[in-house]
Amino acid sequence: MNALNKLKNIKVKKFNPYITIIFTFISVILIGTVLLMLPIASKSGESFGIVDSLFMSTSAVCVTGLGVINIGTEMSAFGKVVMMLLMEIGGLSIITIAVFFFTILGGKISASNKFLLKESLNQNAISGVVPLVKRIIVASLVIQLIGAIINCFSLYNYYNGDILKTIEYSVFHSVASFNNAGFDAFGGNSLVEFKDNILLNSSTMFLIISGGIGFVVMIDILKNKRFKKFSLHTKLVLITTLVLIVLGMVGVKLTTKGDMSWLQALFTSVTSRTAGFSTYDMSRLEAYPAAYVIVTVLMIIGASPCSTGGGIKTTTVAISLLAIIYFAMGKKTKAFQRKISEAQIFKCFALIVSAIVIVIIGTIVVSASQGELGLEKILFEVASAFSTTGLSMGITTSLNSFNRVFLCVLMLFGRLGPLTIIGIVNKNWMSQSDDNIKYIEESVIIG
Repeated sequence: MNALNKLKNIKVKKFNPYITIIFTFISVILIGTVLLMLPIASKSGESFGIVDSLFMSTSAVCVTGLGVINIGTEMSAFGKVVMMLLMEIGGLSIITIAVFFFTILGGKISASNKFLLKESLNQNAISGVVPLVKRIIVASLVIQLIGAIINCFSLYNYYNGDILKTIEYSVFHSVASFNNAGFDAFGGNSLVEFKDNILLNSSTMFLIISGGIGFVVMIDILKNKRFKKFSLHTKLVLITTLVLIVLGMVGVKLTTKGDMSWLQALFTSVTSRTAGFSTYDMSRLEAYPAAYVIVTVLMIIGASPCSTGGGIKTTTVAISLLAIIYFAMGKKTKAFQRKISEAQIFKCFALIVSAIVIVIIGTIVVSASQGELGLEKILFEVASAFSTTGLSMGITTSLNSFNRVFLCVLMLFGRLGPLTIIGIVNKNWMSQSDDNIKYIEESVIIG
C-alpha cells in the first residue's frame, strides 16, 4: 500500500487542511485584536477600539504593514511587543512555530499533522517537512538577530546613544523587515527620514530579500552553495528576483524624472514586492503615472513561495512568461533542461486571473463608498492590501469602518493565497479527481 492510500485510511480525511490553515490565521488575528484593544496597549491608556485593533492585528498577522495607528507615538511597549509577536507568527505561520516547539519538547508529529504542515509550507510531499521546519525557524531567528545588530549601529546616533531605545527599535525594525511587514516604530513617515542612511537601507533590504525569497530557497543556498546544484525552484526564484529588482530600480528612477535618488529607487524596487517600507513619499507617485504602474505591478507580483511575503509570487510570473514564450514557439514549456508540467502552468494562470479579479472587485467595493479618495489611490491601496505589501498613498487613515474591515478580508485572502481559499471547496484535496466520465472534446475560438 503506497503512502497516499495510507493517508486515506487515517483520520486526515476527516478534515480539510485548508480550513485548518485559515482557522489558525483567523484565531491569531482575533487574539491579537483583543490584546491590542486593551488600554495597556496604548500610551494614552485608552482602548484603540475594535475596528482599529482588528485592522492592526490583521495587518500584522498577514505581514502587510498598512496601519491606522501610529506605532511609534501611540502604542506602548506592550502594544509593540504584541505587534512583533503577531508579525513573527504571521510570517512563519502558527503551524510552523507550533510544530517546532512540539518537536523540541520531544513530541512526535502524526501523519495528518505532517500533511497539514505540507500544505502550510506549500510543499509537494510530507517527507522531510519536520526537519525543514527546524531549519526554517533557526535560520529565521539568526538572520533577524544579525539584522537587529546591524540596525543598532545605524540607529545608535539617531537615539543619541540611548542603548535601550536603540535595541528596542532595532529589534522591532528587524522583525518587521524580515517578515516583510512594513511597520515602522519611528513615528514618522516610514523610513523617509532615513533615505540617505546607507547602512539602514542596506540592512533593511537584506532582511526583506532574505524573508522574501522563501525558506526553501534560503536552505537550498546554505546547503548547496553553488548555482548549478540548486533546485529548479531556487534558480527561478533567484533569477526572477534579481531581474525584478534591477528592472524596478531602473524603471522608477527613470520615470520619476530625478525625483528619486538611485538608492531610493533601489529601495523602492525591493520594498514594493510586499515589504511596505518606504524612503520616498508614495503620494507623489500620482505625478508620475508610469512609476505608479511599475510599483503597482511589483506589489501584485510580490515575493516568492514559502516566504514571509505575499503577492502572486515570483515563480508564478516566471513560469507564466516561459509558458507564453514556448507556446509562441510551439514547444513544451521548460527551464534549465527541466519540463514544466501543464498542471503547474494552469495553476499559475489561475492564480494570476484570481488575483486580478480580486483586485478589481476590491477597487470597485472601496470606490463605491469612498470614491472621493480617488481611483488611483484606491487601486493602489487595494493592491497593497491584497499583495500584503503595506505601501500607501496616504489614504489608509481616511478609510471608513466598512472599508477598513473590507481591507482586513483582502489582507487575509492575500496572505493565505487565492488557491488556499479555493481549496476549501475542493473535495479532492488529497488527490486528483477520479472522474470516470469522458466528454467529447470540442474547440472554442480564442483570441
